[in-house]
Amino acid sequence: MTVHDVPGAFNVRDVGGLPAEGGVTRDGVLFRSGHLAHLTTEGRERLGAFGIRRIVDLRDEQERRYEPSRLDGLDVETVCLPMFAGSTASFFDDDLSLDDLYRALIDGSASRLVEVVRAVLSKQPVLVHCTVGKDRTGLSVALILAAAGVDEDAVVADYARTEALLPAERNQNVLRYLRGRYPHARHLEDLATRSPARALRAVFDDLRLRYGGPVDYLRAYGLRDDEITDLRRALIE
Repeated sequence: MTVHDVPGAFNVRDVGGLPAEGGVTRDGVLFRSGHLAHLTTEGRERLGAFGIRRIVDLRDEQERRYEPSRLDGLDVETVCLPMFAGSTASFFDDDLSLDDLYRALIDGSASRLVEVVRAVLSKQPVLVHCTVGKDRTGLSVALILAAAGVDEDAVVADYARTEALLPAERNQNVLRYLRGRYPHARHLEDLATRSPARALRAVFDDLRLRYGGPVDYLRAYGLRDDEITDLRRALIE
């Protein structure tokens, strides 16, 4: 896994080099990041140098309208697959924990998660992102990697890495705003800034209990065995 310095974006990384059944994940195939609304000219040049052909944007329409991606001059296709049904503000209004949020995504966005896997499968190199690159992106990429046969400890470590890659100034500004708007919320710091390994392990444990595992969960919502084989062929060397 390689972290890239892309001016105007954060949490940009290539998930290549992770141990998997039969090999390791390929470099330069699957990338993940936070939003691309503040890319500088240099940032766009660096993104272009990765050869990315498709961007999968998991944000909803309101998020995209408020912070549109700055991709001018890049020959890249954008696929919009919004992950939330409703405003992100509702999670702070309802004071959801990370466990609550991920359970809501797993139960409410299963078909969309399969679409994300297919969007990655059908064109690479590909970049998956949401606003921060932590929860929607974290869960989606974790499931993609699990389906490709990546070692679970490596999947969890990739997810957990996000917390250390969020800019401190960004966290301070976001938390200041959220605490002013939701003074009684107990979980807002977790929702806005944290990606603890235990949160993704809890998701995988729940999927094992209810479906047999992450891959069986994806199969239950339509991902075919031939698609899983093709995904492993695309991502693993």
